[in-house]
Amino acid sequence: MDLRNSAPFVGMPLMLLLVQVGAILLSPRMQEAGVAAFEDPSSPANPIIFLGILLVFTLIMLFLIRRGVKRLIGAIIAVSIFFSLIYIFSAISSYLFGFTLIAAGATLAGAVLATVFLYLYPEWYVIDVIGVLIAAGVASIFGISLEIIPVIILLVLLAIYDAISVYKTKHMISLAEGIIELKTPILVIIPKTRSYSYIREGISLEGGERGAFVMGLGDLIMPTILAVSAHAFIEAPLIAGFASAPALGAMIGTFGGLGVLMYFVNRGNPQAGLPALNGGAITGFLIACALTGAWSWVPGV
Repeated sequence: MDLRNSAPFVGMPLMLLLVQVGAILLSPRMQEAGVAAFEDPSSPANPIIFLGILLVFTLIMLFLIRRGVKRLIGAIIAVSIFFSLIYIFSAISSYLFGFTLIAAGATLAGAVLATVFLYLYPEWYVIDVIGVLIAAGVASIFGISLEIIPVIILLVLLAIYDAISVYKTKHMISLAEGIIELKTPILVIIPKTRSYSYIREGISLEGGERGAFVMGLGDLIMPTILAVSAHAFIEAPLIAGFASAPALGAMIGTFGGLGVLMYFVNRGNPQAGLPALNGGAITGFLIACALTGAWSWVPGV
């Protein structure tokens, strides 16, 4: 393996680590701020609702991409990013300044500036920094909003959906190509060389040499939800004052899944990330539960 092709084996694990650590650190702030995606975190209907919303959003985006309505697509994504940043900066600001006007002003200013900068200068490192922040915040919100069993159901359903959409229907590849062509910032980018510019060169998902590797934010968010949920809903001693063994097990398992994914990504073809990543997270989580006896999340145990 040459240096150019080894870039994702350093960059992507680093991105994943930052998202996982950030999501767990943000989770108490999100809980204090009262941010939640679902009223009942134990409801088995939550994964179905989540998947339904995802399918509707995907269909809308594919329709708009095929119609060539670039400005509307950009506006929809910009609004989504803006409100995601509002929730994230709100949790951080309320922790720093309390629930005050200063916190509200800092939240609004941070969200506006980050969104504007992202669209005025969508270079890969700008996209990566804000992408990691968004991924950590979204994973934190859903992690504190879903208990363990709904999360596992969600991750299994998403892994199946991702595999079908990439290898069978291939509509996820069409969506990714449209998103990359528009240079919309809902992914992270790992360049192969220092001179690479996402603004000038973009990225092609066709076979052959690429200037950079990409990973969708969903691939960072979804397995991290399990780590956050384990941290939030399983009462267990914290290791090194950071997270419990089940949460760390989910994190470590995700890295194992990422290693498998990178093996196939290095061949140069688009890959469904969630089967490996979600499978790794669930496996690591269950192994950690078995080793520590942390089965309180299982009904009747």
